[in-house]
Amino acid sequence: MRVLVIGSGGREHALAWGLTRSNDVEVVCAPGNPGTADLATNIAVDIRDRSAVVDLARGIDADLVVVGPEEPLVLGVADALRDKGILAFGPGADGAALEGSKAWMKEVLEDAGVATARHGTFDATSEAGALAFLGTLPGLYVVKTDGLAGGKGVVVTESIAEARDAVRGYLSGERFGDAGRTVVIEEGLSGPELSILAVCDGHDAVALAPAQDFKRIGDGDTGPNTGGMGAYSPVPLATPAVVHDVMRDGVERTLAVLRRRGIDYRGVLYAGMMLTVDGPKMLEYNVRFGDPECQVIVPRFASDLATLLTEAASGALKTDVRWRDDACVTVVIAADGYPASPRTGDEIIGVEAAAARPETIVFHAGTSRSLDGRLISAGGRVLDVTATGPTIAEARARAYDAVSMISCAGMQFRRDVASAW
Repeated sequence: MRVLVIGSGGREHALAWGLTRSNDVEVVCAPGNPGTADLATNIAVDIRDRSAVVDLARGIDADLVVVGPEEPLVLGVADALRDKGILAFGPGADGAALEGSKAWMKEVLEDAGVATARHGTFDATSEAGALAFLGTLPGLYVVKTDGLAGGKGVVVTESIAEARDAVRGYLSGERFGDAGRTVVIEEGLSGPELSILAVCDGHDAVALAPAQDFKRIGDGDTGPNTGGMGAYSPVPLATPAVVHDVMRDGVERTLAVLRRRGIDYRGVLYAGMMLTVDGPKMLEYNVRFGDPECQVIVPRFASDLATLLTEAASGALKTDVRWRDDACVTVVIAADGYPASPRTGDEIIGVEAAAARPETIVFHAGTSRSLDGRLISAGGRVLDVTATGPTIAEARARAYDAVSMISCAGMQFRRDVASAW
């Protein structure tokens, strides 16, 4: 079986790594990265170009295409593949709008009766209304771009002045262009965050192992939001009862509304939850494997990953999903200046030594090779240093031990990932 994985980040490296552990599976990554090159064939392609992706899938005779990032999904790459009879794991553009438009996602939540934060949606013609709505909130403000912003279009602040500045900067297009010309403003919620990822086949869904990530750049959840600075799984707070409630009251209700709207959702539905004192509330939906949640979920997967994704893409889930008892922790190494202005081109040393540590994997998130073959930084989040162990504490210790062996000028990482356990 030949599987084409679309994307070039840590999530795609983790998926490729997991798929190569399936029976009789050959993996091709497009475009991939230096990490995927060690276990798969990398082929350059513009992943936003639907025709180019289709031509590549046909050219290599792919049995399954797994679309990793959100942008090609929102642009309809999965639709283009299915239109040509190619099996694709990932929702079409209609379902991917759950992530492509936060305003539409909130509309679906309301239609489905899924608990979420009090919120309002505003565009450039209603700046005064947006600022007035901020004044009705109790003191923790969340401002989000409606469109895709690479995980950086969210401001969470206790300062109404900062929230107002975000609204003005978004609506004017100054910060995120067209992605921010409509904003969703929410009442800030408090409580532990939880990520439940469900694999869906258009009708049914199966929950994957819960994970918890760390969004802010600094220890103690300080500094600006990022795409994610680390994660761990399992999550002791995510009891089977909590997962059941999230699936029943969130994911399954949402899928029912999508079906009613004629949307055949095949792929991952990522439910980002806040466990409030009033029960779980939906913060967001993503339409792909979380990053870095994928990097702690895949290493714990004990079933055949290729079989599960093929069944979902075919519309017929039946595989019994099993998990390793071991815990998994990933620590993200980010570039100097991330998230505002990440510096690239710095040499990275020690990755091979770190990856040789027991129960340790180093997933490449933003790396490339220089003309003389050196490994260099090529993005904001550079590496995902991942380790498993009998407990969260032991997995964490192994991950940080591996991090200590890696050096890159100005690199940053959180020192408190999974520290509560």
